[in-house]
Amino acid sequence: MARTVRVRSTTWLAEGVVQVEFRDPAGGELPRWEPGAHLSLRLGNGLVRQYSLCGDPAERDRWTVAVLREPNSRGGSAWVHERLTAGTLVEVEGPQNNFALEGAERHLLIAGGIGVTPLRAMAGQLDGDDADWRMVYCGRSRSGMAFVDELAELGGHRVRVHADDEHGGPPDLTGELAGLAPGTLVYCCGPEPLLNAVEAALPDSADLRVERFRAPERSAAAAPDADSFDVVCASSGVRVPVGADRSVLEVLDEAGVAVPSSCQEGICGTCETKVLSGSPDHRDFVLSPAEQESGNTMMICVSRCRSAELVLDL
Repeated sequence: MARTVRVRSTTWLAEGVVQVEFRDPAGGELPRWEPGAHLSLRLGNGLVRQYSLCGDPAERDRWTVAVLREPNSRGGSAWVHERLTAGTLVEVEGPQNNFALEGAERHLLIAGGIGVTPLRAMAGQLDGDDADWRMVYCGRSRSGMAFVDELAELGGHRVRVHADDEHGGPPDLTGELAGLAPGTLVYCCGPEPLLNAVEAALPDSADLRVERFRAPERSAAAAPDADSFDVVCASSGVRVPVGADRSVLEVLDEAGVAVPSSCQEGICGTCETKVLSGSPDHRDFVLSPAEQESGNTMMICVSRCRSAELVLDL
C-alpha cells in the first residue's frame, strides 16, 4: 500500500553514502517491518527504486534507508542524494520483504559495500535474540563502508571487516565458507561479483539466501524465446497474446490492466501475481526454488509460460 512520508533528516555515513530518515507527516506510527525488508520510493519522473530498511524495527516512528551514490546511476541514487532534503514529502510502497531472516542454528552474514543495509538490521535482531551469528563485511575501502564502527561495537569479534585496500585485494570467500558448520544459514547482499563468489564457494545452495542490486546479465548465447502464449485475466476476462519479444507486464499494461511494478528485472518482487492455471517459466531472482516449483505466483515482468495459456488472478 502506498503512503506519503516526510524526510526528517539526511545524514552522511561514509564516502558516497547518505542515510535518509522518514517520518509519518502526522506523527503517527509506521507499519511494522522485519529485517530484510525494503521500501519502494517513488522519486519523480516515473522513477521507482527499492532501498533496504536499515534501522531498528522496534522504532515504529521512523524508517531509515542508506543510499550509495552510484557513479553510473540510472537516476535513483542521484535523485536521493540531490533532492531528498529535510521536509520533502515522498510517496513510498511497502515495506515488502523478499529477504526475510529465517531461523537456523547459526547465521553467517556476508555484506559487500552498500549491501550491508539489510544485514545491519539482521545483525541487530540476531544479537538481541542472543543467537549464534557472525558477519563478514567487505568493501573496497573503509572510508566508503557505512556502519563499520556501529557493527564492530555491536558484534565485537563476530564482525570481520575486510577492506580491499588494507588487505591487498578481495577476501578469500572460498576459505571463509570451507568447512562451514552444519546448520549455518548464509545471508549475502552486495554486488554481483561477490554473490557469484559466494554461490560458487558454498556447496549447498539450500544454505544460501541472497539479495541482488540488479539482475545478472543474461548469457549472450541464450536462445531467444520462440513460443508465444495467451495470458488471461480471471476477473475481467481480458485475453491477450504474449509474443516472444514481449513480457506479460508489457502486454497487460497495453491492454489497460495496471499491475504495480518497479525494477522490471525480476529482483524486487513488486509485480508478483497469483497464478490460477498454467505452467509458469520462472526467470526471477526473488522466489525460492520451492516457491517456483509450486507455481502459485510469478513475477510477470520477466517470467513467461510453458503452457499455451496462463490465467492470472487479475
